[in-house]
Amino acid sequence: AVLLLSGGTTGLPKLIPRTHDDYACNARLAAQACGFDADTRYLAALPVAHNFPLASPGALGVFSVGATLVLAPEPSPDTAFELIERERITHTALIPPLVLLWLEVAQWSDDDLSSLQWLQVGGARLKAEIAARIRPVLGCGLQQVYGMAEGLLCFTPLDDPQARVFDTQGLPLTADDEIRIVDADDQPVAPGTVGELLVRGPYTIRGYYNAAEQNQRAFTADGFYRSGDLVRRLPEGHLIVEGRSKDVINRGGEKIPVEEIENLLLGHPLIRDVALVALADDLLGERSCACVLAHGERPDLASINAWLRERGLAAYKLPDRLQVLREFPLTRLGKVNRKALAEQVLAL
Repeated sequence: AVLLLSGGTTGLPKLIPRTHDDYACNARLAAQACGFDADTRYLAALPVAHNFPLASPGALGVFSVGATLVLAPEPSPDTAFELIERERITHTALIPPLVLLWLEVAQWSDDDLSSLQWLQVGGARLKAEIAARIRPVLGCGLQQVYGMAEGLLCFTPLDDPQARVFDTQGLPLTADDEIRIVDADDQPVAPGTVGELLVRGPYTIRGYYNAAEQNQRAFTADGFYRSGDLVRRLPEGHLIVEGRSKDVINRGGEKIPVEEIENLLLGHPLIRDVALVALADDLLGERSCACVLAHGERPDLASINAWLRERGLAAYKLPDRLQVLREFPLTRLGKVNRKALAEQVLAL
């Protein structure tokens, strides 16, 4: 068995107990879904202590089919591109912030990446605008990966049409993965409607280790894990992750969906990456701050909001503040640490 750590984006990480059987099932079936075989040459660009590069399908998936594993000391393009060329890498996996960096460097790099067949992206939602750049720039296919160390894994099938790959986070790994999408009262939502994802299945845990209080909140009475992710399901079963249940800013009673604003802002020519965070406000309860990484020229709030209004965004959803930063604080899993980011902005 193995104890994994939860992501810790909003608090202290919890211990996730995985058994030999469920974790082996996790890795073997993931390797099948990703087309791994004995000729696969997988670059572990991310630290293999985490679930994604360890068993989704990652290193354990590589071992399950007798393929080749190459460990990178760190995931920078300088290091990874050299390894891809030298070791004739066919598959690798990244998180979205690294995808952005690889895409930028690949445009002027002279490393030979022609062996690379598939780039798997997970850990956070990949914006469709970025997904569309992967094949033209890196010359490989994209496979979206969505899941959690607690269990459920989803992959876009290798033969999915482009629109499904760009816009969805894939299908559950097995037919035995039970999915519920519910509202705030735990009632099932209408088909195609956004709700919180609850999951139960053969490789999903039944509780965190030695955490009775957290388990009461994190699991339903009949054993479904509350993922905290807001999703909607397409008729053919693909999941689209719309954000986190906590990724909503309450501005004077008006609910602002973080993912919607971030997706719009990512299309602005001056913005390389963006994270919208809530800042406490005595009058409104919360105000929104758009934290951005710029391509070069620094954008300003007035021009950004004018640009958003031109695209039909309601006035109450416009960011109250704009903060241009050099980098975002990240969790151990490479996700934006929104709590640390908000604290950083307040300290400026």
